[in-house]
Amino acid sequence: MNKSYIVDSTCNDMRIDRWIRLNIGKIPQGLIEKYLRTGKIKINKKKVKSSHKIKKEDQINIFNIEFKERVEQKKIKFLPTKEIIKSNEDQIIDDNDNFVVLNKESGISVQGGTKSKKNLVDIFAKSEIFKGTKPYSVHRLDKDTSGVFIMAKNRESAQLLTSLFRLRKVHKTYLAICQGEVNKNTGVWDDDLIRYDGGKKLVEKAKTIFKVIDKNSEASFLELKPITGRKHQLRKQLFAIGNPIFGDTKYKLSKSDKGINKNLMLHSYQIKFKINDMKYTYSALLPEYFKKLLKSKRLSFSNLK
Repeated sequence: MNKSYIVDSTCNDMRIDRWIRLNIGKIPQGLIEKYLRTGKIKINKKKVKSSHKIKKEDQINIFNIEFKERVEQKKIKFLPTKEIIKSNEDQIIDDNDNFVVLNKESGISVQGGTKSKKNLVDIFAKSEIFKGTKPYSVHRLDKDTSGVFIMAKNRESAQLLTSLFRLRKVHKTYLAICQGEVNKNTGVWDDDLIRYDGGKKLVEKAKTIFKVIDKNSEASFLELKPITGRKHQLRKQLFAIGNPIFGDTKYKLSKSDKGINKNLMLHSYQIKFKINDMKYTYSALLPEYFKKLLKSKRLSFSNLK
């Protein structure tokens, strides 16, 4: 197969390996690098590395390659009703030309997958707010975590916001209700977290600044500021010190939480960042179920800023 492509503006400044996966097929990274190294894929008639960023009007040439698509589970496309679209639009905190900020509800995924159907990207893709464009997710928020979430309206804003998150220039504050009394009132958790990727064991550094807002022998209410952005970081760190988050069905003590909480008590409370010297701060109101548990555990949130 010999083919030629011209890069359009929507793919400007995109890595060539990502462009290949998006436009050609789900090709293994090692094979992409081999094709680039041997010149079977060239940019403007030149060999490049997989990290090379393509530009608008670049010519991509593919020589004598027969791509065999890997058999994969298809992502489920979610078709939202008007009521679902409206209920999620009602959660919007800010809507401007470049991005939308909303108070995400617990129980809804950011993107669809083989296991998740209902998701924000598919919902807002059908919203009038994204007419003429599409929503771009620029950061992660677990399905069961509520609170501040940002979606970009165009590729340029998506690239900028994604970079800010990657460079740790977005400052996030979470609130959590966890089981038992946390020993220290303030401090820093600096841990090595373990996760597995395709059977491979990975050890990742994780750092979080914490402060106890209120506590008693039964429960603690915490403010958490993650410095790193590891998967399930806050949930893992609280579990590691013996104070798992209420409602966490994955990181829990064997005979605790007895199913009384249907929701994960972890809330993305505030996000701060700066673009071109303009400061942005967004806060999301606590869900009613969160406030109800605070009250039942005799925890005060009057000191919350």
